[in-house]
Amino acid sequence: MAYITLNKNNFFNNLDIIANRTKSVDKIALVLKDNAYGHGLLEMATLAKEYGVKKAVVRTCKEAQKVESFFEYILVLADNTTCENEKIRYTINDIKSIKEFPKGTKVELKVDTGMHRNGIAMDELEAAFLKIKEAELLLEAVFTHHRSADEFTSEWFWQRENFKKVKEKSRVLAKEFGFSELRFHSSNSAALFRWTNFDEDMARVGIAAYGCMKLPNALHVEKFKPVLSLWANRISSREVKQGHRVGYGGDFEAKEECVCVISNYNFGYGDGFLRACANGYKTPHGIELSGRISMDNSSFVSDKDEILVFNDAREAASYAKTISYEVLTSLKADLNREIV
Repeated sequence: MAYITLNKNNFFNNLDIIANRTKSVDKIALVLKDNAYGHGLLEMATLAKEYGVKKAVVRTCKEAQKVESFFEYILVLADNTTCENEKIRYTINDIKSIKEFPKGTKVELKVDTGMHRNGIAMDELEAAFLKIKEAELLLEAVFTHHRSADEFTSEWFWQRENFKKVKEKSRVLAKEFGFSELRFHSSNSAALFRWTNFDEDMARVGIAAYGCMKLPNALHVEKFKPVLSLWANRISSREVKQGHRVGYGGDFEAKEECVCVISNYNFGYGDGFLRACANGYKTPHGIELSGRISMDNSSFVSDKDEILVFNDAREAASYAKTISYEVLTSLKADLNREIV
């Protein structure tokens, strides 16, 4: 089976850059949802703990339980299923969901400041505080999410101003309803690098930590390094002559007058290699994909025993006309992952 290597030095390099911006490692909350963006949940939790990261963000309670021994604080983004664990906090994404949490649950209130996806409306803030108080939940934080921080527009500034209003009102409501002092956070990877005077309680960083953040030239941040590399091993080889066609539909046709070698490698769309990458895909070493990507294997113009399929998900994404997030999270969890 194909396998993945995770570069520890590159990961620590990225965390150094992030910690410099947050001004403290303690303010880094590493986003580990969806198998740590395909990198491996436990592998990245292990490295994060070694670096000194104490906060994590996950999608589900199940993910939280798997990494609870690695972190002091874990935020669950999208799961109302709860478990008894002092480290885990749960997101309120809708005012109607408040009643679903058991008494005494630690919660964080998400507010929609302009993305119009998850979170209560800004004008529901007081009503939400009242319902949280009535449900006897432990409100610890209020947060939001930016919709266009990775684009060179003014929308990030507009949402930031909206959240500033939310923070001001939340502080007043917290005193009114008898809640402890609240924490606030809004920055994802891109938003963190839109301002130099970061002053929130934490930043939720995912794609930057994994070294695959892509921003417009005007917002580009230097020195991030991709953590994940994907390798595949040769299954078989054959010689093909000019005019021979390879794979389903015979999409690849050998055009060289001399004989060339086509080898089949053990990585296909069943493992997470997007079929859309078949549009002229070449590896970082310039090895050409020949024909369509199959379920369990792919053919390349090569006779090597092993090839590097990609070491920067952004480059692979360009062939598939998608984003690095999709390339990374498509990688199946049962692929072997090795920290190097």
